[in-house]
Amino acid sequence: MLNGSTIAVRGENMSRHRWKLYGAVTSAALLAYQLIPESAWWKAAWQVAVGYGAVAAVLVGAHRLAPGQRAPWWCFAAGLFGNVSGIAVAIYSAEVLHVDESPTVADPLFLTLYPACALGVALLLKRREPRRNWAAMVDAGTFAVGLGVLAWVYVIAPAAHSPDTTLLARMVSIAYPVGDLLLLAMLTRLLRSGGTRGSAFWWIAASCGAFFVGDTAWVVLNNLGVDINGLQVVNRGMDMIFLTAYSLFGVAALHPSARELDQAGAGAAPRLSLPMLASLAAATLIAPVLLGMQLVTNTLADGLAIVLASAVLFLLVVTRMAQLVREVERQAAKVQTLSRQDELTGLPNRRAWNDDIPRALKQAQASGAPVVVAMIDLDHFKKFNDTFGHPAGDRLLVEACSAWRGSLRAVDTLARFGGEEFIALLPGVTAGEAATILRRTLEVTPLGQTFSAGFACWDGTETAGELIARADAALYRAKEAGRNRVVAAEPIAEPRVPRGDGALVG
Repeated sequence: MLNGSTIAVRGENMSRHRWKLYGAVTSAALLAYQLIPESAWWKAAWQVAVGYGAVAAVLVGAHRLAPGQRAPWWCFAAGLFGNVSGIAVAIYSAEVLHVDESPTVADPLFLTLYPACALGVALLLKRREPRRNWAAMVDAGTFAVGLGVLAWVYVIAPAAHSPDTTLLARMVSIAYPVGDLLLLAMLTRLLRSGGTRGSAFWWIAASCGAFFVGDTAWVVLNNLGVDINGLQVVNRGMDMIFLTAYSLFGVAALHPSARELDQAGAGAAPRLSLPMLASLAAATLIAPVLLGMQLVTNTLADGLAIVLASAVLFLLVVTRMAQLVREVERQAAKVQTLSRQDELTGLPNRRAWNDDIPRALKQAQASGAPVVVAMIDLDHFKKFNDTFGHPAGDRLLVEACSAWRGSLRAVDTLARFGGEEFIALLPGVTAGEAATILRRTLEVTPLGQTFSAGFACWDGTETAGELIARADAALYRAKEAGRNRVVAAEPIAEPRVPRGDGALVG
């Protein structure tokens, strides 16, 4: 007899493998599409069945997501439903009403795919990237403008100036390449986005790419004068591209990784890879290449459009270069900061201390103000680590540093010297005042812990290393005396004065 938990586990396993079952059934349907009779009704029925199956898969996949995650998938489902419905309307219009001249009532349905999918991707991006990714937007704009001028020369301009069609027909003809450019821009934007990249991410990217490839291939074949309807292999091959695009959306929605698709990633957006850089370079070269071809063939008909596109591409490239330069500067500043800052506590590290202490002593010598250096060591820190674990030890270090900085004066400097050992610079205080400050700091040590400290007053002539060595010797005397105390360093046995040549005389 099955209990509730067993049924729930089986249901979860079935849900996880649902995408595989859908993928297998759809793959079989796509292969069988090559074997159905050469009939417009058969082909349309098969395409509609595959397309509506994809819509159902997207809706089922969206239903198992959290309510806040469903909106992008609803957009995808709406776009697919409209596009697939266009097939049914087109076949009815052509075979029953005998109306197949452009534009048809099916065109608005076909065109819903582009804004709906673009909106779905935009909603995903809004959740995947809380902050606006300007670099990815520039890259997407570069592709859109580069291929846009290509579409203008070979598709949009000829359609816009065609004398054999109505204004509405020309507008519909232009709407398709514009929709493709929108889809390409959103696909590029998605690929350049941050966030998690599970299987669902790549299925969606592949689906958008398939739609774009299918539309592009259709335009190219028509411009070459190839009769697509007269070649069964080519015709069905074109259909297979769009049917595959439908199905990939369904697979993405049913895949378990769809739950994490809208989650922001911990890291930054992907780097500008060599293939992406090469693609951007190719996109920027389209306009000047087109201009050169028209000049060589003495058929300059789109000069203004090409010049405008070249200017926009130039500005986009300059903007991208400025972004890259700023990114390099930010990374350099970050590396500089990390090289001088302790990663755990946020305090200056030993390198920063060694750089700053000579300058502090030089300033004190010029002003005649006293300076005290103190070495601080947490008592029994290894025992604390062994008892409570390293995470607890890290927490103790962080909380102790925070408490000590709150107890020290604003002009004092606290740095991590290494491990559980810290060093402090107390400018403008006497030995008695330094002892008071350090004892007050000892009292605020968190988690019931204590420290041992040794401090030394600078004599005005000793080096930074000698001053630290005296403070360190005092620290060891504090430990030997029982810890949990502050001990002053012994004064230098024999004062030293500078000779005329700068050397010290004892």
